Amino acid sequence: MTVEEHGFAPGTDVLIRKVDSHLAAVRGSLRGAELELAERLAASLRELVVSTAQASAADRAQVRAAVHYFVLRRESRGNLLSVRSLAAAQRVVNKVARQLGRPDLLVEVRRDREPPVPAGDVALR
Repeated sequence: MTVEEHGFAPGTDVLIRKVDSHLAAVRGSLRGAELELAERLAASLRELVVSTAQASAADRAQVRAAVHYFVLRRESRGNLLSVRSLAAAQRVVNKVARQLGRPDLLVEVRRDREPPVPAGDVALR
């Protein structure tokens, strides 16, 4: 019997598929900054999964926990949780990235867009 080699450790492609499946599911319900945050979290998680494929069991377990935290954000009724839950996932992913010495994979809030100005404040500027 021949085993096809993918270059990944067992379980790596499963974790990436989980991330991709979850992202596909939330694309229908998220818009704008929330969707962008979900996509950046997914990209960071994919890279963490790949970069720790040959790492210690403890490092892989941290990444696996972060993936599960991202994909299993559901209420008991099966509805997706709020954006606040995305912020919680962001904290978990960032904590794992820091612990693994990967500051390049931190998912930060983008501040490159100027917030909308309330109509009453226009004259003040």
